[in-house]
Amino acid sequence: MITREQLEQYQIWIYLVVLSIAAILGLSAPTLMSVLDHQILISIVIAILMFGMFTQIPFLQLKQSFGNRRFIMALLVANYIAVPIVVWGLSQLLPQQAPILLGVYLVLLTPCIDYVIVFTHLGRGNEKAILLATPILFITQMMLLPLYLWLFMGKQAAAIVNPAPFIESFLMIIVLPLILAIGIQLLVRKVASRGQWLVEGSAWIPVPFMALTLFIIVSSQISKLSMYGHIIIYVIPIYIAFLCLMPWITKWIVRWFQLDIASGRAVIFSTGTRNSLVVLPLALSLPDQWSTIVAAIIVTQTMVELVGELIYIRIIPQLVLRDRA
Repeated sequence: MITREQLEQYQIWIYLVVLSIAAILGLSAPTLMSVLDHQILISIVIAILMFGMFTQIPFLQLKQSFGNRRFIMALLVANYIAVPIVVWGLSQLLPQQAPILLGVYLVLLTPCIDYVIVFTHLGRGNEKAILLATPILFITQMMLLPLYLWLFMGKQAAAIVNPAPFIESFLMIIVLPLILAIGIQLLVRKVASRGQWLVEGSAWIPVPFMALTLFIIVSSQISKLSMYGHIIIYVIPIYIAFLCLMPWITKWIVRWFQLDIASGRAVIFSTGTRNSLVVLPLALSLPDQWSTIVAAIIVTQTMVELVGELIYIRIIPQLVLRDRA
């Protein structure tokens, strides 16, 4: 019988297999797979995924998260100063159309809080430091994303984004799972013997539900990529350029804060890995004429990023930030 540790160890390959199957089904039977193209279904699956991930994030250890101040400062500077500057610069190379810009901004301005931990571990980085920092990354990105959208798009964003569906999606996929997860963590703290099984049980959720989420999203959305090929052809080079630039830019930030090698790699993985699954329901809550375009842009980033991460786990420890002799 497979253990949870084995499931987590091989999760990247599980995701790649699932993505391949989803892509084949989505392209060969788009009508059948379109049944899965439902905002409520996607939101529910992601909400369960978020709950599983949130129960594993040490929200009750926020004080401990700030223990490594230089690491946290480097993480915040890299994700919320360096990344927005790079994203804004790259966006100038795109057609200046609001839905295209919105899709790219949504996905590239939000740092990953889930499988970045796995990639950091595979890339010989300090995954524990990233794990402890996830509550901070989660809170800060939710606070700063509206600010960056306003700075970068101004009235364009206001004209497209209807706050009501955004708020509904945010409450369903973020706030509700977060409250439940923190409630369970508080219960375990008070009655460890009775509540520990809840945390251990929920620890099985992330990998299968991440795979299910990727399957639903890719199989139901990939046929739309051909419909918007004239747009996708512009964003793919932007995503590749982002993946190529961020490790080297972040390397200088890591040196500036004088982090150790493992912690430095963790910051590099954080800046290169984005939070596409969390922002996708926000994209699907957009008006009909924009939601499919923005969703296609976000799904494209997920597929490009997974390939990029497999390259990251090789080149970051061997080329970008090598062990000191």
